[in-house]
Amino acid sequence: MSSVSTLSLSLPVVWKCSRLLVLGGTGDAVKFVQQFVSRCPQVEVITSLAGRTAQPQNLQGKVRIGGFGGVPGLAEYLVATGIDFVVDLTHPCAGQIKQNAFLACQIACVPYLLFCRPAWEPDPTDRWIPVDCLEAVPSALPSTAQRVFLTTGRQNLAPFQNLPHLWFLIRSVDPPTIDIPNSEVILDRGPFTLEEELALLQEHRIDTIVTKNSGGDATYAKIVAARQLNLPVVIVQRPPLPPAPLVTTLEAALDQVVSFFRGDCSNSYTRKTDRAPGH
Repeated sequence: MSSVSTLSLSLPVVWKCSRLLVLGGTGDAVKFVQQFVSRCPQVEVITSLAGRTAQPQNLQGKVRIGGFGGVPGLAEYLVATGIDFVVDLTHPCAGQIKQNAFLACQIACVPYLLFCRPAWEPDPTDRWIPVDCLEAVPSALPSTAQRVFLTTGRQNLAPFQNLPHLWFLIRSVDPPTIDIPNSEVILDRGPFTLEEELALLQEHRIDTIVTKNSGGDATYAKIVAARQLNLPVVIVQRPPLPPAPLVTTLEAALDQVVSFFRGDCSNSYTRKTDRAPGH
């Protein structure tokens, strides 16, 4: 913790008015930026992507790809770039970036708002097998599993490399970063309909599904399909969230960020007023 406090005292003060950093990588982030730009065109928007998707969706404003170098690197970036506000719309299961962003914003004295769509809740007829992390999935797979549908993301396949007795159907936006023996890869991006998911599961004779608790509607159809086909679902639960201001709808996120940049005096966020001349 001493390195963090030292950093907070040594950061240079270089501010630029009306600049928003969006931590993105999700469809929610794309929608947020589109609507925010239409409501606050005077604000410069920078969307930060981790680089996990080779072909990200089109985004308005500037796009930054790659990591920041942990909490110190992100804090330095916020100050050096003159970020006025950070809104976090990363994947609900991206726990580390959320914790890092919250701490970095505290160090840099930049307001931080966390958007996290509500998690899926099991229906009484669902056959969920909850686990805390991806590494716990192999041991949690039911003994009857033979043909497994994986929707955990192309960079989250390492735990499944040494399971030669299983066959995997892997769905991701981009090709996987590692090779999984005995598998087939489908490249596709949601949303998916219930009819599509039912057809996919039946065509490939899937008997088990592995997924993350992403929440939202875009990929929920596979949960309903599993319910209708009475399939077990090994579901990776979300990591803990930082103790930050939280909203669960895009409308609420937009309202809070827009009111901040419009100077709404009823907004609970404090806006920086000391600006370097010409910045």
